[in-house]
Amino acid sequence: MEIRHLHYFMAVCEELHFTKAAEKLGISQPTLSQQIRVLEDELGMPLFDRIGKKIVVTEAGSLLFSYATEMLTTLQNVKDAINDLQELQRGQISVGIMPSDLDYRITQLVIDFHQKFPKVKLKILASIDIMRQVLENEVDIGIGTNVEPDDRLVIIPLRREEYVLTVSQEHPLANQTAITIAELKGLPMVMYPEGFFGREIVEEAVKKHGFQLHSILETSSVTSIMNLVHANIGATVQPYHLIQQINDPTLCSIRISDGAPSRSLSIIYRVDRYVSQATTAFIKQIKEYFKA
Repeated sequence: MEIRHLHYFMAVCEELHFTKAAEKLGISQPTLSQQIRVLEDELGMPLFDRIGKKIVVTEAGSLLFSYATEMLTTLQNVKDAINDLQELQRGQISVGIMPSDLDYRITQLVIDFHQKFPKVKLKILASIDIMRQVLENEVDIGIGTNVEPDDRLVIIPLRREEYVLTVSQEHPLANQTAITIAELKGLPMVMYPEGFFGREIVEEAVKKHGFQLHSILETSSVTSIMNLVHANIGATVQPYHLIQQINDPTLCSIRISDGAPSRSLSIIYRVDRYVSQATTAFIKQIKEYFKA
């Protein structure tokens, strides 16, 4: 069995289509089919059931997929570790982060890190499904929200942040310094759509008081939300530190005095992933940035 056979096998598992997998690998479809047959002959069992033009992974294929994933991850870790010895501060770090935090929270962090490590390439990806990205090795590390304990993850807590009601300076509540959750009932809101994590955190808090938010306009973009609030279309409920970073003097933050919604931010990465020296330095800088 050769490493390339595993790569071929994994590609077919991901595409469930020999022609598409061959195109992805840059080889011909007959060559791919022949190599998969070689692998099946060596293992003595079929890895795929071919049903017309469709294929499905057999039980043996599922077992090989699980072990092949571990083997290829280990192989990549070896390559990364050796490369780290050869090129101390080079490489690439991919990071998953919530779209709102990417837009307003970490620009200075990225600037500071680049100035310290100009040879390291940072790839910052906005995502609302950071844990999946980390577990599926789409990113090296993530900055997750309200991450539940998981044996597959290293979780490094950063901070807990309370949510506040945010309105324009023209809003009737603009001069208030605090509000109760009950006073949010019926208040016209501009929010993320249902199912978005930031929306669910707030909905869970108000649900304990027996009502739902009165959402009159929804958008997946925090920039759009804040523009709509600025235009006095409605109010919104967002993390206080996010509003601080936006730094718009025409927006007013009002503390929620009783059981305000909150979120916890954590750095997460797979327990079996090799952490390069550059990634370790970036994690350290993230911790210092959020602490400050």
